[in-house]
Amino acid sequence: MSLNLGYGTNGLTDLRLDDALALLADLGYDGVGLTLDHMHLDPMTPGLAARTRHVARRLDRLGLDVTVETGARYVLDPRRKHGPSLLDPDPDLRAARVALLVRAVRVAADLGAHAVHCFSGIRPEESDPDTAWKTLAHALGPVLDAAESAGVPLAIEPEPGHLLATLDDFHRLRTELGSPGALGITLDIGHCQCLEASPPADCVRAVAPWLRHVQIEDMRRGVHEHLPFGEGEIDFPPVLAALEEVGYRGLSVVELPRHSHAGPEQAARSLRFLRDGGTP
Repeated sequence: MSLNLGYGTNGLTDLRLDDALALLADLGYDGVGLTLDHMHLDPMTPGLAARTRHVARRLDRLGLDVTVETGARYVLDPRRKHGPSLLDPDPDLRAARVALLVRAVRVAADLGAHAVHCFSGIRPEESDPDTAWKTLAHALGPVLDAAESAGVPLAIEPEPGHLLATLDDFHRLRTELGSPGALGITLDIGHCQCLEASPPADCVRAVAPWLRHVQIEDMRRGVHEHLPFGEGEIDFPPVLAALEEVGYRGLSVVELPRHSHAGPEQAARSLRFLRDGGTP
């Protein structure tokens, strides 16, 4: 199998970042999905450029590729999960999320990352859908400009419960923005199982031209819960075959953010599962 496999640091939050990177390299992973958060390359504290240079050197020494992820739960607001979002009614709060994403693009460029991941956020109750889509498109403008200048694609993730929740929603945003070259998609294989009408392997093929980042875990239909491989309903061999078939060469990152207490064990188990072709 020629897929490049990674593990998300949001599933290794009980480890120091240096230790987490060493663990993944020792296990044989190709890369890491690095979530910018208070415990791992905090984007909100002084000295970010110097700390980023340290991580870049560490990744290089360990031979790990990287994608920058921005799904930290409380990195901007200690009281609101994932707040503020790109859809926040307060323009100043929206600007804080935009600034974080622009900062993430700079970090990604300095790390030599494949892509920067993001998501839309939940539509506020007081906002009608058409207004929310226009707000999202406008907010992403500066981020896409930064991504274009840095040569790092922005890969937005369809997230259950968010305004942008499905593959159709991704295409709506892409059309709203005029199909910018810097905009791609993060495809979460579990989310496909959870929400999409088509099987996950068909979802891979459907978005192949825009595929910039992959997150992978098990999941059940209609239940947004990230599960270790073998505990959900996904048939993985066709999914892995589809990723190979479309020629995807970015990272496929295991996404188990609620299993950090067993992170080293899950990382080892997940790699064995994927290297064995997704067969239990």
